Amino acid sequence: QLVESGGGLVQAGGSLRLSCAASGLAFSRYGMGWFRQVPGKEREFVAAIRRTGDVTNYAESVKGRFTISRDNVKNTMYLQMNNLKPEDTAVYYCAADLFGWGSSSAGYDYWGQGTQVTVSS
Repeated sequence: QLVESGGGLVQAGGSLRLSCAASGLAFSRYGMGWFRQVPGKEREFVAAIRRTGDVTNYAESVKGRFTISRDNVKNTMYLQMNNLKPEDTAVYYCAADLFGWGSSSAGYDYWGQGTQVTVSS
């Protein structure tokens, strides 16, 4: 089970830190990713991190503003979001991939329920 938290309403330029707590799976064996979705649009890749935490990948739209990290002792993944923009408004989902840490949602095995992030202008 994956449970996201930390979403909310923030003004443009502000920051939020999302968390994804994992239970019932061997967290350190999974690559992890963050995705986001706006109603009526496809789910969009945001960032991913290798199971060991030493390799990360970001969508171009968030590079330099967002930082993905994980703590394999606490079975938790994070997404630090700085300099938020109105276009970052979406439901953010975390996901676990046993075989990689790719940018395609099709590769992920488990998903959280999502947390809403709203950035006002």
